[in-house]
Amino acid sequence: MTRKTTVRKALTYRDAGVDIDAGDALVDRIKPYAKRTLRPGVMAGIGGFGALFAVPKGYREPVLVSGTDGVGTKLKLAVEWQRHDTIGIDLVAMSVNDILTLGAEPLFFLDYYACGKLDVDSAADVVKGIAAGCEMAGCALIGGETAEMPGMYPAGEYDLAGFAVGVAEKKKIIDGRSIKPGDVVLGLASNGVHSNGYSLVRRILAQPGVKLSAKIGGRALKDAVLAPTRIYVKPVLQLMKKIKVKGLAHITGGGLVDNVPRMLGEKLTAELHADAWPLPPLFRWLQQQGNVADAEMHRVFNCGIGMVLVVAAKDAKRAQKLLEKSGERVWNIGSIRKRRRGEAQTIVV
Repeated sequence: MTRKTTVRKALTYRDAGVDIDAGDALVDRIKPYAKRTLRPGVMAGIGGFGALFAVPKGYREPVLVSGTDGVGTKLKLAVEWQRHDTIGIDLVAMSVNDILTLGAEPLFFLDYYACGKLDVDSAADVVKGIAAGCEMAGCALIGGETAEMPGMYPAGEYDLAGFAVGVAEKKKIIDGRSIKPGDVVLGLASNGVHSNGYSLVRRILAQPGVKLSAKIGGRALKDAVLAPTRIYVKPVLQLMKKIKVKGLAHITGGGLVDNVPRMLGEKLTAELHADAWPLPPLFRWLQQQGNVADAEMHRVFNCGIGMVLVVAAKDAKRAQKLLEKSGERVWNIGSIRKRRRGEAQTIVV
């Protein structure tokens, strides 16, 4: 009786689904994009085990402010429609706009890109968008992580997360405590749906009879739906140097009615006037196609207002002019008053 010996093939990491060479190629591709975002304070960036950043000089009591977020199911549409070049801007915007509400200047950003099998071209497009978003926000793309995990994601799909760190002077942190009745609410125009409410958007798009080739307000539907989140950092920081901003709210998930109260004391209500700003064509189309009630629109979507500021009534007109000079579209959308018993903290009338 003879005994057979089976010689097994020598397996590699690539056989298991992870291509180290592709990962190295991606790092080489994205280094020029990251280099364009460098700013004073960067001591060590992409390539090491960690990144180093020195707190900027000129702050007496610097307070670090951090934020993290993703882009939600908007990512599903970006993958489905093979449009990877702007989703990175969304990723940056969600975190830097959040920390801006505390009066923080974004310093640096890190990303996390996870996939089942790394496609260097699409991943490079994503990171190129992340770098573009960092340039818009004035922060450095200082590092990140690319995770190739076979079996974790369907073919062609990936996930994104982002992390921003900024700095604010302790005495100048915006916490809403100075907001009082009579203050004015200013609304800064959004660039579209931004990065929230896409589960409902996708449900509307999937309805029978909806044509993805449609034109909305003179734009292709897909262009309107995937328009990247507007980054408000530079104009708002410039405004803060000249006018006291009492409160800021980034209009994300929860829309106007759930986000504005986050900057208000319990005894205050923001009364907003829906006719004070135009409802953009995309939102009108979504409302009609989905038969979405007004109250639901205001709770799910930004409805054309991506960032809300509260200033004293005497400063409102000047603040509006300064923001418009910076390229923003701005409306006086309401005011602050005392809250009545049982009343919501944001009312859209």
